[in-house]
Amino acid sequence: EVRLEESGGDSVQAGGSLRLTCVASGFIPERNCVGWFRWVPGKEREGVAAISRAGGTVYADSVKGRFSISQDDYKNTVYLQMNRLKPEDTATYYCAADRVCAGWRERKMWNNWGRGTQVTVSS
Repeated sequence: EVRLEESGGDSVQAGGSLRLTCVASGFIPERNCVGWFRWVPGKEREGVAAISRAGGTVYADSVKGRFSISQDDYKNTVYLQMNRLKPEDTATYYCAADRVCAGWRERKMWNNWGRGTQVTVSS
């Protein structure tokens, strides 16, 4: 079993920054890849970024150049640094984990999810 706990969500103004944190615990092979998704009511859950245990990263086009995903293996923590935030970044952000990053954009690929943290960006 893998447990994921997100934190760091807040309300900020457009142009501001936030850092989300995902603390993971449990069976290590099930968290070889950790990703961030976001969800807005009425829309599909969208893949934002993912990072492999080896350090490889991938990003959605909508966040490239603004968001950065990183990890601290010692702390079993994955971060999502979000800069130059826009109102359209407003969403509930979820941490997810699984064995591989292949197909990371597909929500159904991920077997382990956190409960989410709310990010609100005002104009």
